[in-house]
Amino acid sequence: MELLPLPAFDDNYIWLLRDASGRALVVDPGDAAPVLPALGDGPPPHAILLTHHHPDHIGGLRALLERWPGTPVHAPREERIADATHRVEDGDALAIGPWRFGVLAVPGHTRSHVAYHGEGLLFCGDTLFSLGCGRMFEGTPPQMHASLTRLAALPGDTRVCCAHEYTQANAAFALAVEPDNPALHARAAEIRAQRAAHRPTLPTPLAEERACNPFLRCAEPAVRAAAERHAGQALADASEVFGTLRAWKDGFRG
Repeated sequence: MELLPLPAFDDNYIWLLRDASGRALVVDPGDAAPVLPALGDGPPPHAILLTHHHPDHIGGLRALLERWPGTPVHAPREERIADATHRVEDGDALAIGPWRFGVLAVPGHTRSHVAYHGEGLLFCGDTLFSLGCGRMFEGTPPQMHASLTRLAALPGDTRVCCAHEYTQANAAFALAVEPDNPALHARAAEIRAQRAAHRPTLPTPLAEERACNPFLRCAEPAVRAAAERHAGQALADASEVFGTLRAWKDGFRG
């Protein structure tokens, strides 16, 4: 099994999972241009997975279907995704080539966002980022916090395959929240080395995200204290801590 993050646009990754025969699974193809040469003249993809409807995640879909007509396209029940062949919802189990994935509903970034978990991988779109999380365009803080809490409960050796290379900027915010977290300092140093060498910072183990990502650590005393200092008031629960962190990050210029 070969896992590749294909760079697209300024900071997107399109994920490609290839089996021993050369057939692939394509995740969130916002642009066909990186995918076509990666697959070349090899066999057609097993399927395409879509996490949500934003153009930078689905914009290359039609060009791929023109190249490989009949390719199965799995997507959430979302009217803004027109070319899906299979609609998925929470709890669905998918058999794609040699792989098995479960579908998780993770609303917050969008109302119909889903993630795919299986084979030790998590394709989470724009819900969870390394050291960060997505903006809430259609959801609420309680929804997004619940979605992230659900993802954080997956096995620690799960490799997080998110859709943007935001990790270095996210590290700056995470350090502002938890400046005394030694695991976070080690991760930030690793990220600096990876980016200096023009290497992706992804995928990342979920256990490392639980140790370093402030949006998965809203119940930690240090994270809660930082959020309350920023808010200037006590916060009732972890969901309020999350909402404060997300608003703080939205305006952060670190």
